[in-house]
Amino acid sequence: MASRIVYIARDIERALGKEPIGDYFIITNESPYSLEMKKKYTENIYLIKKDEILDTYEILILPEVEEIINKLKAEIIVFKNTIHIEKFCKEKEWILLNPSAELGEKIENKISQISWLDELASLLPPHSISIIKNVKWENKPFILQWSHGHTGEGTILIKNENELKVFQEKFPHREARITDFIKGPMFTINIVVTKDSILLGNISYQITGILPFTENPFSTIGNDWSLPHTILSEKQIEQFRNIAETIAKKMREDGWIGLFGIDIVYDEKRDMLYLIEINARQPASTTYESELQNIIRKNDVRGINIFEAHISSLLNLPIKESIIPINDGAQILQRVTKKIMNIDIQEIINARFKVIKYSNTKPNADLFRIQSERGIMETHNKFNKEGKKILEIVLEP
Repeated sequence: MASRIVYIARDIERALGKEPIGDYFIITNESPYSLEMKKKYTENIYLIKKDEILDTYEILILPEVEEIINKLKAEIIVFKNTIHIEKFCKEKEWILLNPSAELGEKIENKISQISWLDELASLLPPHSISIIKNVKWENKPFILQWSHGHTGEGTILIKNENELKVFQEKFPHREARITDFIKGPMFTINIVVTKDSILLGNISYQITGILPFTENPFSTIGNDWSLPHTILSEKQIEQFRNIAETIAKKMREDGWIGLFGIDIVYDEKRDMLYLIEINARQPASTTYESELQNIIRKNDVRGINIFEAHISSLLNLPIKESIIPINDGAQILQRVTKKIMNIDIQEIINARFKVIKYSNTKPNADLFRIQSERGIMETHNKFNKEGKKILEIVLEP
């Protein structure tokens, strides 16, 4: 890297797609995992110890962080840019490398996304935008989405007229996106946009809404890179990549640079692929995809990992290598649930899985992440032998 970069992150895991050595630094909250990483990368990791876990903006505005940034004379990267982060960096005359927060909001917002997509909105399932009080029950389930939602919390399956009436009475004038309910497996891909190229990552099956890992049926809880070619045909894989490239080209036309991700559902009934989500930011699966790519690279496979491509694109550096292909590996999240869980993490580690623990208490936030170099899913919503090992430990009384 030609410039010094400091990645400011709430959770250190988000920044570890590249080793924090040389001109790459990380500022993050103190946690069991960040302390472990600090021992390994003493000089390039700065830990913030407070009574509560701080978000990225709260870390950024600390006087001690300002001192570190000015001392390093570093350019800044964050997991997801916001108007507040952008404004503060501008006031401090710091270079923030992330794409525009306004553009990210326009693309990610479930309402403004429709007009942004324009003719490409046909890639979505049948949908409409409406004030809730005007929505009519048509005797079939549908998806109701607010303009914003995190980890599936803004997505609601309406199964009957009474459920619709609850929201109509509570939020009569709120605008929402109404979408046909599509039954089928979900897939995701991480994509890097540069000024002159589009780099597609590896398609992963998206593990969603499985108990006891989450109580929200629409929460993403993991990825499995071994499964897509089992469920999808080569023709569908090609169609998937065409959708990804189409969205990437439109984002690049509007000035997007760096990582983003899309979610696509396979409609089992109609045998079709539909675009479901555009994550205009670095997707959460980026780091582990990069780690799996690093493992492959040790076997003399040439190429660049998806996180490295992200950094290079933000720095406007030429990328001459291709993204390293992977077809195995998985991760699954245990989220904070109402049921108090007494899970023996050491037992999971003894079963040869990697575990990252988080210091979160908010409902449905990340509690711990389990990672495997092998796939853990046999098919849609069904664990294989490796996955069942994890499930048995988590379900132990």
